[in-house]
Amino acid sequence: MSSMFELDSKYKEVINDCNELANAVEPYSLKADESSVLYEPILQALQNSGLSSLMVPHEYGGRFHSVDPLAVCLARERFMRTSSHLDSLFALQGIGSYAISMAGSEEQKEKWLPAVSKSEALAALALTEPVAGSDLKGITTTVDRKGNELILNGAKSFISNAGVAAFYTTLAREGDGYSLFLVPGDSEGLSSTPSPEIIAPHVLGDLEFNDVVLNESSRLGEPGAAFRHVLATLSVFRISVAGAALGVMEGALREAVKHCSNREQFGRPLAKHGPVATLLADSWADLESSRYLTYQTASLASVDPGKNLDRSSLAKLAATEAATRVVDRCVQTMGRWGLIRGSKIEKFYRQARPMRVYEGASEVLRLGITARLMSEYKDES
Repeated sequence: MSSMFELDSKYKEVINDCNELANAVEPYSLKADESSVLYEPILQALQNSGLSSLMVPHEYGGRFHSVDPLAVCLARERFMRTSSHLDSLFALQGIGSYAISMAGSEEQKEKWLPAVSKSEALAALALTEPVAGSDLKGITTTVDRKGNELILNGAKSFISNAGVAAFYTTLAREGDGYSLFLVPGDSEGLSSTPSPEIIAPHVLGDLEFNDVVLNESSRLGEPGAAFRHVLATLSVFRISVAGAALGVMEGALREAVKHCSNREQFGRPLAKHGPVATLLADSWADLESSRYLTYQTASLASVDPGKNLDRSSLAKLAATEAATRVVDRCVQTMGRWGLIRGSKIEKFYRQARPMRVYEGASEVLRLGITARLMSEYKDES
């Protein structure tokens, strides 16, 4: 579907390249999206496309001068419409490496970012723990100094790309503060096990750090500055979840429109029955309003990512909540045909639900959004 939002030619080129990749993986997308282990044909296609270059600055093999949130949103929108496995692999290249681009040393950037841009090194961000989800200050993973070495101990859970990542950008307590560390995937003392299977499978696992030896060159940014870099990552990539939600909505709506155009009941197509037309019209309204908010917010984040976390949260909240409504309506328009296991619409139904949980649960986002609202209105009064 076309958008009312006018896009610059560079973004249209990104969309064309993403269309080409998505169309290439379409024949095996359903099989890939049922896999909770790395689906190699998807990875190979992503590597061949070169589109992970959107996730790093131009100086280190990137497509643009810096990571462009709108370009990332457009890519995730198109990928998610076809394959959540593709979307996940692509998104994590940025989610796991953005802190390197922003705060890494020159040595860290040169070592990791060119490989990330080619999808030769898969990235991961290790924040969540068994006892700490939204409350990241409740983590128990620690780094302690022993001579010239840093010793990492703890556990992370539900980490995307666990077991296949070349490195983990890892949050840990250090003294009275919190720091980030780059932990190579082959580090001695690091182990991974699969997380419990979720309703929308992708590569997901738990990590154990048992006396993992690091050094100062493993530190990402300044000691105690972890949350500054985590929030910068969220500011750019939380909005990209809204982009992925657009893909789910459009994919589901395409399936519903196709069904309601071709299936007749009581002598006319379903789309010409008032209740069904209402469901479709409301779904398109949700999609297009979410799309406009997402693109606008991503454009703002492209100019100043650090000042737009609350706006990114707002777009993520609106788009993911809308995706749940849209997919549910689309299933309803398709009747029993919307309930078939292994169908595209059933896949979208399962994929929409986790979006309201990861990268900031809707309830937690509402707290930050309301605080921003109160501040803005107070300043204007």
